[in-house]
Amino acid sequence: MKQILLSVMLLLLASTTASAIELKCEGRDPQYVESILKRSQKIVDKLALENTATSEEVTKIIANRYFELNDIYEVRDQRLAKIKEQGLTGEEKKHATEFANYECDSKLYRSHFAFPATLGMFLSDEQVEQVIDGMTYGVVQVTYQSHLDMIPSLTEEEKLQLMAWLKEARELAVDAENSNKKHGVFGKYKGRYNNYLTRRGYDLKAERAEWYKRIEAAKAAKAEE
Repeated sequence: MKQILLSVMLLLLASTTASAIELKCEGRDPQYVESILKRSQKIVDKLALENTATSEEVTKIIANRYFELNDIYEVRDQRLAKIKEQGLTGEEKKHATEFANYECDSKLYRSHFAFPATLGMFLSDEQVEQVIDGMTYGVVQVTYQSHLDMIPSLTEEEKLQLMAWLKEARELAVDAENSNKKHGVFGKYKGRYNNYLTRRGYDLKAERAEWYKRIEAAKAAKAEE
């Protein structure tokens, strides 16, 4: 992964001058552009960058990625709509639909590594990860912490496995087309981890019940203060 990102970054540096990042908003609805810029700016604000110019560049990079994802999914949706209009059925419809989705996935994969590499021209690795977290609603840390709270007896190995799967899910979720799809990706990995814990002897229903009791007890104690 590191080697791929480094290669992409070198290519980008070779083709990118010191000039500002161009916001690829031509031909787009101004209100849509404004909403994406605001969404991107919120993510950048959490980085607390001291350099205003850097903040602006990073905001445009994030916005451009949102535009790019929108374009990729829009092409797929147009192809799927055309399949429906043509009234294709059976194997013909199946193959046409599979090709439309395959083409979409291929474009997502080819563009996936360029995004963090471009961010890396302005941000540290830690900051790039913060951006990816922001684009996926911070689900990694929220889910990780909730599992630690729910099952205090998790071993270091089990904690590492949870974080590994959450980060893997994040790599897929960051390219998903909407918030529901992003959360859906994390949901699948959460199910995988729950199955993993069950095989290791955890009674998740009981663990969850005890966790809720601790939460309620903490609320009651705070109310008494």
